[in-house]
Amino acid sequence: MNHRTPGAGARTRVRTRTRARTCRRGALAVLAAVLLLGACTRTEAPAPPAPAPSASEPLPATAPTPQGLLLTADSGADTVTFVDPQRGAVAPVTVGRAPYGLAVGADGRAWVATAEGVAVVDTRTRVRVALIPYRTATGPVTDGEYRGGGMGIALSPDGAHAYAGVNVPGTTGVLEVLDTARREVTAVVPVGRRPFDVDVSPDGAEVYVTGHDSFDVTVVAADSTSTRRIEVAPYGTEGGLGSWLKPHYAVVRPSDGKLLLPFEGERLAVVDPRTGRTAVEPMTADTHQHGTALAPDGRLLVVGTGAVQPGDGKGPSLTVRSPDGAERVYPLRGPHEDVAVSRDGRTAYVTGGYTRDGYWNGITVVDLDTGATRRLAAGARPLGIAVL
Repeated sequence: MNHRTPGAGARTRVRTRTRARTCRRGALAVLAAVLLLGACTRTEAPAPPAPAPSASEPLPATAPTPQGLLLTADSGADTVTFVDPQRGAVAPVTVGRAPYGLAVGADGRAWVATAEGVAVVDTRTRVRVALIPYRTATGPVTDGEYRGGGMGIALSPDGAHAYAGVNVPGTTGVLEVLDTARREVTAVVPVGRRPFDVDVSPDGAEVYVTGHDSFDVTVVAADSTSTRRIEVAPYGTEGGLGSWLKPHYAVVRPSDGKLLLPFEGERLAVVDPRTGRTAVEPMTADTHQHGTALAPDGRLLVVGTGAVQPGDGKGPSLTVRSPDGAERVYPLRGPHEDVAVSRDGRTAYVTGGYTRDGYWNGITVVDLDTGATRRLAAGARPLGIAVL
């Protein structure tokens, strides 16, 4: 892999070395727990959930779903929640235990990766119409970041296939390919460990699975399901499962088909899936980063969850990065996980669920021009989010 390291200055290099040493010490001290659980576990006591605003009046059961509502995957429950971007939560739908990611097609159907299977929800009528079990055995149906079952999920551009990244605790994950018309799994493809995110190329020819615990992206050919592994590790892989410096979420840049994966508010890995080469560009937020989204004008939005260790980095934030690399960093109150953008590109919706401690049950609404924020009630520990 070809790395181009940015000139981030002595402060970044010192912190990088400090983080590497911290991860090595942590991995040696708690090796058994790390091997069982993976990377993203804090050493300090978990912070209590922050209060969320009270929910608005529920949507009548017979009323059609208005356009512009939000849909969240409630990882702390068994529901997805419809959220009015002005008033808050208006209707939950039971989908299956511990939903993680979701994707909504042009036909208005949402495909939700849960611990039990992929749920299909008609968002117009707010009814679950199917729950498709995984072919892969993932162990007991449980909650939490390390549970077995679906994580990232995406749809092909034509809506004919859904692609679910399935975590198998203790070993490598799989990509399960679903025929959306027949509502069944048609292929199972080995990928990396803990597939946090799944993306699809603009032409639908390739699927990209981000393996959090294996420092990689698996490129899957949609027609043959053949695979290629691309290591994505701008800090290296030292520390293994105990490292913080891993890939989480990605977006595909429409202009050239390259993958954008942010790391630590310091480095943006730009991966060319055709060549397997990675270039690295500097970032400025100085925070552990998770969720990503692209605005209609090409701006990259990245969710910062906070410092890896107290005093080693800045707090939660939303980075708004222009195509030319200029960044604005808007502070957020408390940890967040994923992000979606309004259709007009003026507003971001950032979920408060967070895969680790410190979550809260709501969404922060961010004005992308000014950085002004407000909070909305949503479901229980919301992770994935989409704009309907």
